[in-house]
Amino acid sequence: MKRVRFRDSAGNVRGGRWTVEDGEPKVTAAAGPYGRIAFGDESYSPEEVDILPPCEPTKIVCVGRNYADHADEMGNDLPDRPLLFLKAPNAVASHGKNLTMPSGKERIDHEAELAVVIGEQCKNVSESGAMDVVAGYTCLNDISNRDDQEREQNWVRGKAFDNACPIGPLVATPEHVPDDAGIECRVNGETRQSSSRDHLIFSVEELIAEITEYMTLEPGDVIATGTPEGVGPLEDGDEVEIEVEGIGTLKHSVKIP
Repeated sequence: MKRVRFRDSAGNVRGGRWTVEDGEPKVTAAAGPYGRIAFGDESYSPEEVDILPPCEPTKIVCVGRNYADHADEMGNDLPDRPLLFLKAPNAVASHGKNLTMPSGKERIDHEAELAVVIGEQCKNVSESGAMDVVAGYTCLNDISNRDDQEREQNWVRGKAFDNACPIGPLVATPEHVPDDAGIECRVNGETRQSSSRDHLIFSVEELIAEITEYMTLEPGDVIATGTPEGVGPLEDGDEVEIEVEGIGTLKHSVKIP
């Protein structure tokens, strides 16, 4: 199943199922969103509604250097355990929006990621039981303000500013997302990042076990699993697409004052 949150023309926030004729919802770069969003006995085209972030996290737990090629391009050593940092709910942004970035910065980067959406409150989860607490997967862009990230250790200014975490457009249950699902970032139609989740250093199960050893995760919380090589700067007006196989494409643009 693939679930989407949206606001209808009357301003009501709804949760629906995104489908096409063959039963598989898709969001493609070429055609944009298509198919139908169903809520009860009502049905909408994606263009008729305002697509919202697919969940409402109390926190986003992000993982750094979880692809060897990205660690290498940034000149960093591989971590011996997951490198964790947080984004707060203010960072969450939705599909299809024009997102305002911090002003006066030399470099703001895109980072395409597979994100895990947690389905139930959990603590001290074992690797073997990790998938039991997963509601599904979505696309995420870990937008990074490199100017301030390089000047601080906790990365609050670099990673947790408003609009630093666009996610969506939907949550796909795990059976839709292959173990080797492709992950891609395109900027203005040009492919910048292209990899797959089987290149993760620490698996989804390992990440959930490690994170829940230290903190309780709540329903709707998000784990951003890390980005592959190819991160790069964004410019004012850029159109960004983050595509994960089995989920679809998260699209947004950026405004950089």
